[in-house]
Amino acid sequence: MYLGRYISFNDEVRLADLAKAFQNAIKDQIPTGTSFICITHSTGAPIVRTWLHLFYTKQNPSSCPLRHLIMLAPANHGSALAQLGKGRLSRIKSWFDNVEPGEKILNWLELGSEEAWQLNKAWITSETSELIFNSIFPFVLSGQDIDRKLYDHLNSYTGEAGSDGVVRIASANLNSSYLKLEQSKLQLRQGKSISDLLITSHKQAPPTAMRILHKRAHSGDVMGILKSIRHVPEDLNSKETITAIFDCISVNSPEDYSKIVSRFALESYEVQKNSLVEIEQKVVKKNHYIHDRYGMVIFRLRDNEGHSVTNFDLIFTAGVDNDPDNLPKGFFADRQRNQIDHSTLTYYFNYDVMIGCKEIIHDGEVLRSAITGIESLGISIRPRPDEGFVSYVPCEIKASKELLQKILKPNSTTLVDICLFRLLSTEIFRFEKTNSNEFASKDFKDIKPGKDFLV
Repeated sequence: MYLGRYISFNDEVRLADLAKAFQNAIKDQIPTGTSFICITHSTGAPIVRTWLHLFYTKQNPSSCPLRHLIMLAPANHGSALAQLGKGRLSRIKSWFDNVEPGEKILNWLELGSEEAWQLNKAWITSETSELIFNSIFPFVLSGQDIDRKLYDHLNSYTGEAGSDGVVRIASANLNSSYLKLEQSKLQLRQGKSISDLLITSHKQAPPTAMRILHKRAHSGDVMGILKSIRHVPEDLNSKETITAIFDCISVNSPEDYSKIVSRFALESYEVQKNSLVEIEQKVVKKNHYIHDRYGMVIFRLRDNEGHSVTNFDLIFTAGVDNDPDNLPKGFFADRQRNQIDHSTLTYYFNYDVMIGCKEIIHDGEVLRSAITGIESLGISIRPRPDEGFVSYVPCEIKASKELLQKILKPNSTTLVDICLFRLLSTEIFRFEKTNSNEFASKDFKDIKPGKDFLV
């Protein structure tokens, strides 16, 4: 048995650097020809997945020595807390067991980072099936509960519903999807003031075994998914986590893996159903928390030349009249813009509220009335600049059941690439007839963009 140690607190160390150093450590310290099981916690999962991506899935997965990758509370799509920065994170007890992260690692962990996007898109579009076909089996085990003793009253993310206090279930889960929306070029040529967004690509990651564990948080001695495990065999508090880990280890074939994917999905469903209402008994009052299912969508806006579009409004619509007012109250939980790439926005939705849910009654008290959800979802984009020598045209995809089903899934993340057309005024470059006497006095500073564009 080996315990991996890695330097994550240095500001210059990138996550890919750790993956490369991991490969070197294997070659240097693990006997040649040895296969192994790897159990990770939190940031460890993206490190090992990056290692797989760099050294095996691109080249020769059949030569990979890893057989089982068991990820505990993995920050696969990042953490909403990462945006807070080093100083504030070091004071949050629920953070990665008080380990101060380096700047480059935090950049990776920030929701919507370019590195995380590329790794997860590759995972969705090709890598997972290659791994499983070559008997490399990935598993995600994560909790969705908050250790209230670790809650930081200065930061609500440490008590965020649908998370373990640091990582959202939707972020841990690798059953993600990718969607590409492109602006209609034909309508732009026709001079439309608002053009359609068309679905041009949709990919769902091959099923990855995902188990939600009861009463497990990210950190802490009592509820922490890793630190709460005791060496005493009769400790019932550790039993569910230990059993799930050994269930993962027992998988030896793609057929076994397919079975555990289905079984873990059913067991996770039961955990979430039975944990819908949490009651916290205080000295003078009783608090209740509703554990709905949540979904995360990461939007990235680029133009057809690959440039980031950073100034825009993104509006959700619903219903036959394509109206934002049709969205149910309480559907929206959070929004974060990536601090490095302002073209990337992460939205966090209450999935159960979005699709509608029944009345919740506990001990005869109505905790929440029934909510009527939506059956269709649309998106409207208002990019800027919307005039000038270089501009963009507003676009939309009208509310539909198809988009709702493709973009929003419970406990999952969807990457949405939106491609806008970069309009160039024909006045940017023109030839002017002139003679040698006029040439020296020509002044172009008052040229206007005009109405004709290159499309």
